[in-house]
Amino acid sequence: MANKMALEKLKRTLNTLTIFSILIFFIILVQQYPTTEAFNIFLPGTREQCTNEGEEYPLDKKTFKCFKCFCQNGFVKCDKESCPSIDDCYLLQLKNSTTCCDKCKECTYKGVQYISGTEWSDPDDSCTNYKCVSGVITKTSVQCYTPCNNPLPSRPDECCPSCHGCSLSGNIVPEGQEVTSIEDPCLKCTCINKRLTCIKKACPVLQCPPSKQEHKPNECCPKCTERKQYMSLPSKMSTRCLFGKQAYPDDGRLYNQDKCSSCQCKNGTTICNRVTCPILECSPESQQINSDDCCPHCPKYNTEIRRSTCTHQDKIYQNNETWHVGPCRSCRCLGGEIRCVLTQCPPVKCEPNESLVTHESQCCPKCEASAGTCTVFGDPHFKTYDGKFFSFQGSCKYQLSADCLDDTFSIRVTNEARNTKLSSWIKTVTLKLKELRVNLGQKLRVKVNGTRITLPYSYNNIVDVKRIKDGVIVKTDLGVTIEWDGNNFLQVLVPAKYKNKLCGLCGNFNGLVRDDLTSREGYNHSEEDVWRFANSWKVGGLKACSRARDKLAKKPTCRRRKWEICEPLRTSAIFGNCDNELNPTNYFNACSMDMCECPYDGACQCDSFAAYAHECQRLGFELPDWRQQTNCPYRNSTTKYNLNTRINYNNKLQESIPQVFVKQKQQPQKRRRTTPWPHNYYIPKALLIPKPAGRTPPPLH
Repeated sequence: MANKMALEKLKRTLNTLTIFSILIFFIILVQQYPTTEAFNIFLPGTREQCTNEGEEYPLDKKTFKCFKCFCQNGFVKCDKESCPSIDDCYLLQLKNSTTCCDKCKECTYKGVQYISGTEWSDPDDSCTNYKCVSGVITKTSVQCYTPCNNPLPSRPDECCPSCHGCSLSGNIVPEGQEVTSIEDPCLKCTCINKRLTCIKKACPVLQCPPSKQEHKPNECCPKCTERKQYMSLPSKMSTRCLFGKQAYPDDGRLYNQDKCSSCQCKNGTTICNRVTCPILECSPESQQINSDDCCPHCPKYNTEIRRSTCTHQDKIYQNNETWHVGPCRSCRCLGGEIRCVLTQCPPVKCEPNESLVTHESQCCPKCEASAGTCTVFGDPHFKTYDGKFFSFQGSCKYQLSADCLDDTFSIRVTNEARNTKLSSWIKTVTLKLKELRVNLGQKLRVKVNGTRITLPYSYNNIVDVKRIKDGVIVKTDLGVTIEWDGNNFLQVLVPAKYKNKLCGLCGNFNGLVRDDLTSREGYNHSEEDVWRFANSWKVGGLKACSRARDKLAKKPTCRRRKWEICEPLRTSAIFGNCDNELNPTNYFNACSMDMCECPYDGACQCDSFAAYAHECQRLGFELPDWRQQTNCPYRNSTTKYNLNTRINYNNKLQESIPQVFVKQKQQPQKRRRTTPWPHNYYIPKALLIPKPAGRTPPPLH
């Protein structure tokens, strides 16, 4: 019996240790990764897919009230909505089933409720300022500072006069930006409409006792070092005010924590009047304060012995001379003392199609529109600048992209049928800009103004063409870049300055996906009418077509078993686990479609593989040798496809594919059945372009 009880006790101990170990592991995991990533390791299922790149993804606000989601790289990405800061909070109200965030205790003043952190001015006196912090309202008078000889009078809605021009201690203050003084961090100067206004406000009175406050260097105000959960007082005590370690009744009694403030309880909110100390011209080291005084003061200098130079980092500066210490800080020599100002950078959150950029000569980062990338690959599949995927098998010449506002460049592509009934692939790419016409053909042939050239090639700093591992790259002085593999992979990069200026098959580059199928006539087509949109951008007339008639609305058909060769796109290891950030579904569908009418070389799946790999590398992924693993050599390399390598690759792939994906071999039938991909539309004959009798289109190079 004793042995049995000991055994049961040992089992309970082991179970407790196991649970404790799992808990410790999970805590470490959450610290190592963002919370959502940590949960994704444990939760089964797949990420939600989306098509409208960059746009907000609609959610059920009742279920997901605390999240905001948008479409990025084909996946729904969600961020928790930002919560108000609780840095100054002492009495904390925890979130519940109806709220998203923890929040500080609110304030009530003259019947109006204010959330913690709210700041406002007296409507009758713009120099009187109020701020609510964790159930305490601080009332203070603004101190003005005018660092110029002839200040401008204050505006009607402002307290302080201002200086013409935005310069402080030699530092140019950008429009709408704020700088602070290193010596007095509570002095803040703002540039608005080319006028500099400098003010100082008293720090808010904090709810926590002085022993729980911390004042860090170069920061204006102290903060509470701990937080306590705020529980609502009983109704009979609801008018009492919690302040420090005590609860004060609403009886007009005065109380305070320091010599600069005087507080009173009103309707459950502590209201404090606080003195704003004046701006001093002496350094903090030389400032003095008496035991009975609220504010420090400068010592009385003998003006005759005040120094006229300053020394900083072993360099001597004359009185009133200014200098910069990095892009965010500048200093001035004033009576032998160094006075510096620091630019305050506001918090910035960029949109999905923007990136946060900090230029070398600028202090604060800012959001800038990302460069646009348009990709064309395979049996032409298009990914527009704004992220729209579509396929179009026309066999003529089309305007891929052009500056439709200033006409600085245009790019055209010519498609060829390659002995297929419905499919087509890019044959040539033509770039026109200024006095140049660059033509990129098959097998990396390059012509400039009709003359074959050798690489590398450069012309008057306007265009530069050179070989790269995957093909050729064309760079222009406009910032437009073209990458071409010499067969059927094409990528166009345009700088952000072309936003809202482009037109063609690559879209208008306006950050919206929904209007990327806008025709030349300005009509936005649906996905079912992609052929109408694409056909509107046809150029070159009948001579530019390589097929007698294009059945534009009809899609290639194929045997379902051919789709299996596209499975590497769904194998994370082959593409460096890129599928964690970039959804491969569009590329897999494109690959499956390409296998329907693949020409004799049998390597059509490699076009989709290459396009996916390019996009993964653009997102910063380090890829293994995916070409070797998928038997996809560079198109223009000496490696050739042959029947044996294709058979070996198919056999290897067949072994790695779960049997549920493998179609069982059936008895041969007299008539092979085909499956349309993905729809079978009908176009009236009147809309089809007949081939001229007895005429063969010339090669378009």
